Amino acid sequence: MTARGWFLFSLMGVVWGIPYLMIKVAVDEVSPSMVVFTRCALGAALLLPFALGQGGLTRTVRTHWRPMLAFACIEIMVPWFTLTDAERHLSSSTAGLLIAGVPIVGVVLARCLGDTERLGVRRASGLALGLAGVAVLTVPHLTGGDARSLVEVLLTVLGYATAPLIAARHLKNVSTLQLTAPCLALAALVYAPAAAVTWPSTVPSAQTLTALAGLGVLCTALAFIAFLELIKEAGPTRATVFTYVNPAVAVAAGALFLDEPLTASVAAAFTLILAGSVLATAAGPSGPARPVTWSTRQTSRADGRVESP
Repeated sequence: MTARGWFLFSLMGVVWGIPYLMIKVAVDEVSPSMVVFTRCALGAALLLPFALGQGGLTRTVRTHWRPMLAFACIEIMVPWFTLTDAERHLSSSTAGLLIAGVPIVGVVLARCLGDTERLGVRRASGLALGLAGVAVLTVPHLTGGDARSLVEVLLTVLGYATAPLIAARHLKNVSTLQLTAPCLALAALVYAPAAAVTWPSTVPSAQTLTALAGLGVLCTALAFIAFLELIKEAGPTRATVFTYVNPAVAVAAGALFLDEPLTASVAAAFTLILAGSVLATAAGPSGPARPVTWSTRQTSRADGRVESP
C-alpha cells in the first residue's frame, strides 16, 4: 500500500475510534438529543453539497425512500441516541469495546437471514471468544446500576449490525454519499425539537463545543470522505481492516484524556473481543472472502462501493 494509503488507513483508525471520547465529554453538559442533533446537522451540512453534486439525489430518495428510512432509523437515529445516553453512566472505553462486538453480532444475524457460508471451527471460536470478552466487560456493571446503559449499548450494537444488511440487500445501487447525507439530514430534523427543548441555558464550555464539532466534522463528514478515498487506494477488502484498530484507540483515548482506568479486565476484554471479531469475520472455508457485515458501522462490496453510516 502507498504512503497515501497508509495515511488514510491511520486517519480512519483514529476518526472512528475517538467518537466515544467526544460523546463522553459532550454529554456531561448537553443532552443526548442535543449531541445527536449537532452531529447529524454538521455531517449533513458538509456532505449534502457533495451528494447533490453527484446528481440525481431527489430521484434516488424517491426510488429508495423505504429502505433508506429503515436504514436511517436503525443505523443513526436509534443507535446514536442509545449510545450517547449510555455514556452518561458508562466509560468511553467500555462503550468502545462493547461496540467492537458488532462484527460478531453481524455474523449471527447473517446466519439467521440465510447466509449459506459454512461457519467452521475458526469462526465459531471467534464468536465464543467475542462473547467471552463482552461478558468480562459487562458482568461487573450488572451490579452497579448500569444495567440500563448496557441494554442501550446492546441496542446500538444490534442497530449497527442490522443496518448494513438492509443496505446490502436493498440499497446496492445507492452511492455512499447519496445514502448517508439524506439520512443524516432526516435524523437532524427528527432530533431538532428535542434538541430545542433541552437547549442549554448557558453556553457550553469550549471543551464541549470542541467535542460536538469533532463528532460532526471529523467522526462523520471527514470520516466518510477519507474512507471513500481509502477504498480507491487500497481496495474494499484491505480498507476495512482499520476497524480492528478503533477499540484500541477508544481505550487509549479514555485512559489518556479522561483518566479512565486501564484495568486487567479491560485489557482481557479487549484481547478477547478483538480476537473474536477477527476470527468470526474471517472468510469461511467454502468460498472466497466476502464481507457480510459492517464492522463499526461500515461494509464493503465487491464492486468497490461502500455504504457507511
